[in-house]
Amino acid sequence: MTVSMPSPMKMALGLLPAAFAFATPAMAADSIMGDWITQERDAIIRISQCGKSVCGRIHKYLVTPPNGVGQKDVNNPDKSLRSRTLLGMPILTGFRPDDDIWRGKVYDPKSGKTYRSEVSLQSRNKLKMKGCIAFICQGQDWTRAK
Repeated sequence: MTVSMPSPMKMALGLLPAAFAFATPAMAADSIMGDWITQERDAIIRISQCGKSVCGRIHKYLVTPPNGVGQKDVNNPDKSLRSRTLLGMPILTGFRPDDDIWRGKVYDPKSGKTYRSEVSLQSRNKLKMKGCIAFICQGQDWTRAK
């Protein structure tokens, strides 16, 4: 019986999945996933996996809205959605990675409008969130919540 020894290249390739498994937690730390404080410092948005895409939900108010914690989506152009509560509602939807940028849509409950959006990680604790109409974009810097 002959026992063949794996070549160094085969051994290195065999170890690659293990290397990625150990690298995943470090990469996850520098991910857009997590809790983010809005630029106005009025809410925390929790960004997480939502099915096959990524979304961001209003997780916590830092400033209580005018109609209290149970604030409804009163500015929504769709009258059937105006009775839904903002807390827990997704405002970032359908985000998918495109190199270093995540693209999807952002809903602004203050205006009731939805915009094309781009999100990018500026540093481990800083997220650039942009809402765009045609080629004009306005951005906000969000800070990772501790």
